[in-house]
Order: sequence, then C-alpha cells, then structure tokens
Amino acid sequence: MNKVILTLTLMVLPVSAAQAGGSAGGSMSGMSMTMQMNMDMHARMQPLLNDLRDLSGTAFDRAFFSMMIPHHQSAIDMSRAALPRLRDPLIRAWAQGIIDDQQREIAEMQAELRRLGGVDTARQNRMRQAMSGMSGMMAQAQNPDRMFLEMMLPHHGGANDMANIALQNGQSEQVLGLAQRIIMAQADEMHDFRDWLRTHP
Repeated sequence: MNKVILTLTLMVLPVSAAQAGGSAGGSMSGMSMTMQMNMDMHARMQPLLNDLRDLSGTAFDRAFFSMMIPHHQSAIDMSRAALPRLRDPLIRAWAQGIIDDQQREIAEMQAELRRLGGVDTARQNRMRQAMSGMSGMMAQAQNPDRMFLEMMLPHHGGANDMANIALQNGQSEQVLGLAQRIIMAQADEMHDFRDWLRTHP
C-alpha cells in the first residue's frame, strides 16, 4: 500500500466562545468547563504524539496499536456513558456507531499486537492515564447532546493526529490501512458533529 499523507487540522475547539452561549452546561460556565477539558486533553496528548513521532519500524507499529487501543476504549466508554442521557436520535446513532466501529478496530489491533510480539505496556498505560476521567464528565452535563459532541470532537482529533503520524512512520500494511480508515471515518464524523453544533445553538 502506498503511503498517503492526509494532513488535517483537527485539534481545534468545536465552536467559538461567541457561538457557544448555549454550550454543554447551558451557560458560560458550562461552556468554559468543556473548553478547559478540551484544552487539557490536547495538552495530555502532545507528549504522547511527540514520543510516537520518534519511533519507526516494528517499534512504531507496536506503540501505535498499543496507544490507539485505550484511546478507542475511552471513546467507547464516553459513548456508553452518554447513551442513556442522549435525547437526539441522530446523536444516539452516532454514539452507537462509535461503539460498534471502535470495538471492531480494537479486536483488529489486539490480533496484530499478538503477531508483533505483544503490547507496548508502558505506552499503553500512558495513553490510558491521559484518557482517564472523560466518561465521568457526562454525568455533569445539563445538555448531554451538546457536551457529548464537544467532547468527542477533540477526542477524534487526537486519534486522527496519531493516524497521520502512522501514515508517515508506519511500515506495515495493517498500520497504514487502519490509519487511513480512522482518518476518513472520524473526519467525516467531525464534520457532522460540527454541523449539528452550528445548527443547535
């Protein structure tokens, strides 16, 4: 498979402060809480992304799969926590789709890690720690539909940042194929999420 570099600017907040008057908590304080959480997520991801950029070959492949598994799992956990509270049927369908798609990709990555010699435990634990606590935020949301999308946007952005690094540093067909699928699927979802947020102030 030829490497295709897909450069996307993804780690951005979903809406501006001026647009977000009706944000996650239904108030400026709710909007600020979500914005702060998104900035915290971005800050926690950066050292992990920098570390990933320094790897190549089998070491990269193991690290990429090992880190993407807990990243995907946190999206699944967020979606499961959100589902009982989501009101819009479309957002409920998106959340269920995230669960189904990312569970399938986790199984694929686990199989590849067995072939590569096992999990990179240290890097997997670092990613798990970086993603900790996110699903608990849903319990505090006055507007769970909006908060779910606002939380999922930077989370998808982090996955796509990792996948873009994989397209540059990865060598195996499995890594390159999964990276391309993650970018295309999650970029499409991010577009849909932003459209919903713009049309539901």
